[in-house]
Amino acid sequence: MLLELTIRNFAIIKQTTVSFRQGLNILTGETGAGKSILIDALGLLLGDRASTDFVRYGEKRAEVEGLFEVKSGHPAVSILETFGIQVEDGMIVVRRDITQQGKSIIRINGQLVTLAMLRELGPWLVTIHGQHDAAALMQSDKHIRWLDAYGEKQLEETKREFGTLYTSYRKISQDLARMAKNERELVQRLDLLSYQLNEIENAALQPGEDEKLFAQRKKWNNIEKVFSSVQDAYKALYGDQRGLDWLGHAMGELERALQYDENLAPIVEAVETAYYHTEEVVSRLRQMKDSLDFDPIELAETERRLDLIQSLKRKYGKTVDEILEYAATIQDELDEIQHYDDRLQQLDKKRQEIAADLAIEALELSMKRRDLALQLAQAIEEQLKDLHMERARFAIAVNQTPDERGIEVDGVKTHVDSSGIDTIEFMIAPNPGEPMRPLTKIASGGELSRVMLAIKTILATTEQVNTLIFDEVDTGVSGRAAQAIAEKLAAVGKHRQVLCITHLPQVASMADAHFYIQKQVHGDETMTSITLMNEDERVNELARMLGGAEVTEKTREHAREMIMLGRERKDISA
Repeated sequence: MLLELTIRNFAIIKQTTVSFRQGLNILTGETGAGKSILIDALGLLLGDRASTDFVRYGEKRAEVEGLFEVKSGHPAVSILETFGIQVEDGMIVVRRDITQQGKSIIRINGQLVTLAMLRELGPWLVTIHGQHDAAALMQSDKHIRWLDAYGEKQLEETKREFGTLYTSYRKISQDLARMAKNERELVQRLDLLSYQLNEIENAALQPGEDEKLFAQRKKWNNIEKVFSSVQDAYKALYGDQRGLDWLGHAMGELERALQYDENLAPIVEAVETAYYHTEEVVSRLRQMKDSLDFDPIELAETERRLDLIQSLKRKYGKTVDEILEYAATIQDELDEIQHYDDRLQQLDKKRQEIAADLAIEALELSMKRRDLALQLAQAIEEQLKDLHMERARFAIAVNQTPDERGIEVDGVKTHVDSSGIDTIEFMIAPNPGEPMRPLTKIASGGELSRVMLAIKTILATTEQVNTLIFDEVDTGVSGRAAQAIAEKLAAVGKHRQVLCITHLPQVASMADAHFYIQKQVHGDETMTSITLMNEDERVNELARMLGGAEVTEKTREHAREMIMLGRERKDISA
């Protein structure tokens, strides 16, 4: 239930706060006073697209805030919990700001949310019904939505099972179509992949080979420097009058002196150790010097191999390991392409199996819709009687469309889409003796409004949305039909909070709360205000609606009588 709506700097509304009530809330006012602006503001709280045109001229931002009350267990509470937003005392505050630059800022209970999150929540708070709904009745492809909404619970499980199968069926059909379309491309792809795999395989790469080759090349490129240093070190240690020779001479002299002074023993031992270690080093340097033979042929082979690997890296990967991984991927794809016909047959067989299951579910869904169509048509006829279309007959046609590309249902190839195999069309015979014809072809504006209201009245008892907004749904009706619509709206108001924008005094007279929307000019400013009227103000407003520009005492008296009769009718129906 919408408890309060606050609007600031929105279009021509500078600032207003409206507290709505349970039951039928009527909003009236002169043409152009700003009634549609109110609907636009509410639409923003439900997730409509924002526009800089909404920001009042000369202001930095527009603000719309709504306070909603929901009961425990309401779907809106569960949705907000998934967003991590807590609902305390059943209160939900939705606020939306639009800046001059077009930026939209959305908060729910003080927490920033995205537009997608608001759009998920909005439909559970308020449902807006306007003249576009009557227009939707003129589009037969939309009729299936009304029927399915009426039988939502009965169809829920079947539609879910059908939807799962249809998703699989559509995906596999798209795969088959894509494979058939791309057959020539697959042949070209096969040639390309075969060439690439052959090129990689001929290279006979080994994991980590590039790193080993880099190290080998570094060695060959520096071998002369290494050889020179090793040879110089060897010459410095080995030979006459060289390091090792002098160490041997020192060791001999110290050993002779040791005979006369035992204190030289540690020194002798140290020199001996140094001599033998140096001798070992000399031996290793000799071996290394002899092994460092420069081979230009081996260096050329290393360079050639690295050039080949670099060429492959530019095509297939940054490292040898990545190139080998790519080769494995190519091999898998080649296997799949080479088994293309087998894959095609498997997919086609699988599609046929899914299509058979899909046909069973689609037929079950269709049978349930036929039962619901009879129930809904009868319920609409009953509602139309209350709306002064007592002798009108209403029916809902459930048909299928033949389609050679569709699925086989009872031996006939039938069109199928995400909603099933059915095409739903509302049929009406407004007058006795007339045959049933499509509603889209014969209904007048007033008849459409009443049929739409009949449907909304029926759905109001099944929907979990507590607030319904009717935007001039009484267009095209007058007289007794207008009175019937007024009573029907009041009846809906017993179960739901109803906000109704109307030009009909018959509807306004049934209000539980009557608000007046007025546009005023103060100096250079134009502003729209929304006020709750008292009894006298209601009388004057109904008199204006009855008499136009001139309000007389007679029209006031008539207005008082309409308000009194409205109360009596509501008391009787209660």
